[in-house]
Amino acid sequence: MTDSNHNEARPALLYGEYLQLQQLLSCQKLESEKHGVRVHDEHLFIITHQAYELWFKQILVEIDSVRQLFSNETVDERLMLLILSRLNRVVHILKLLVEQIHILETMTPLDFMDFRGYLAPASGFQSLQFRLLENRLGLKDENRIKYNQQHYKHVFNDAESMKALDDSTSEPSLMDVVQRWLERTPGLEENGFNFWGKYADAVKLWMADCMQVAQQETDETLREHLVAEQQKTEDSFLTIFDKKYHDQFVERGERRLSHKALQGALMISLYRDEPRFNQPFTMLSLLMDIDSMMTKWRYNHVMLVQRQLGSKTGTGGSSGYQYLRSTVSDRYKVFLDLFNMSTFLVPRKYIPELSAEMKFRLSVMEESLDLHLRVNLMKTSDTPEK
Repeated sequence: MTDSNHNEARPALLYGEYLQLQQLLSCQKLESEKHGVRVHDEHLFIITHQAYELWFKQILVEIDSVRQLFSNETVDERLMLLILSRLNRVVHILKLLVEQIHILETMTPLDFMDFRGYLAPASGFQSLQFRLLENRLGLKDENRIKYNQQHYKHVFNDAESMKALDDSTSEPSLMDVVQRWLERTPGLEENGFNFWGKYADAVKLWMADCMQVAQQETDETLREHLVAEQQKTEDSFLTIFDKKYHDQFVERGERRLSHKALQGALMISLYRDEPRFNQPFTMLSLLMDIDSMMTKWRYNHVMLVQRQLGSKTGTGGSSGYQYLRSTVSDRYKVFLDLFNMSTFLVPRKYIPELSAEMKFRLSVMEESLDLHLRVNLMKTSDTPEK
C-alpha cells in the first residue's frame, strides 16, 4: 500500500523553492549600506538576530503544542512521551541560542560602533516573539522590570502585535496548564492515600530526630548554633504546611504554584522511582531546564551588552546594561518553585511508605487502572450470592 499523495502528478519541488530561499536570503538589508558606507560586521549582526527570531518562532510552536496537549480536563498519559520530546526540543534550541551569542562576541566594540548609530531607535526590546514566549511560558506582568518606567507593551503600536500580546496573556500559559495538572496528582486525595497528611507526619518525625541530635552536642556554642539552624529549618517547613503563609509568599511573588500544585510536585519528586511518576518527574526537570536556559541566555546577553556598550544607553532608549542586568533574577523564573523543591525534600528513610493500593496506582497508567477496576467490578457482579 502506498501513499496516494506521492502518486499525484505535480511539478518537481526544488530545495530553494520549498525553503523560499530567494526571499529568505534577500532579507539582509544593511542600514550602513543605505548611508553609502557598507560596514562588514552589520551583516553578521542581522543574520544572528534573524536566526534568533526563527528559533523563537519554533519554540513558540513547540510550547503552544504542549499547552494544547495539556488543555483537556484530564491529560492522556500516553501523550507524556510526546510532551517530553517537545519540551526537550525546546531545551536544545535554547542551548543553541545561549551559544549563539558567542558568535556576536567576535565583533569588537569598535566594529559595532561603526554601524550602531544607524540603528536607533530599533532595539531587541521590541522583539514581539520574545515577549510572546515569556507570556506563554507564564511570566507575570508584576514580576517584570519596567522598561524606562513604562509597561513593555508601549513599544508595540500596531493592532496585530497588540492583539497577539493580549491573546498571549489571556490564554492559559504553560505554567497555568502544568499547575492544573499537578493539582490532579494521584495520591493527594484526603480521603484516599492523603500524601500531604503522611508527608507532614514524616517531616515532624525527621525534625524531632534532627533536634534531638543537635541538643546532644556537648559543645555549648556549637549546640546553640545547631539548635538555631534546626529551628530555621522547621520554620521553613511551616511556610508550606500553613496555606495562609504559602499564599502570602505567592502574593509577594516569591512562589508561583498554588498550594495544591506544590503538593503534587513534591509527591512526584519524592516518588519519582514509581513507574507512573517517571515521566512526570522528567517533565518537571525539563521545565527547570527551560528556565535555566532562559536565565543563561539573559546573562550572556547582559555580558555581551556590557562588552560592546559599557554603560551607554541602549538604542531603544533603555539604560542598556543596567536594565538587562536586572532581568537576570528569580523574578523572571517561571518555574521558580521547582528549583526550590529541594528545600522540602526529606531523606529516603523518612518518605512515607505507599499503601498496596497506592503502589498499584503508581505502577500503571490511569487507563489501565480504570480497565482493571472495571474487570474486577464485572467479576464481582458475576459472582453468585451465597
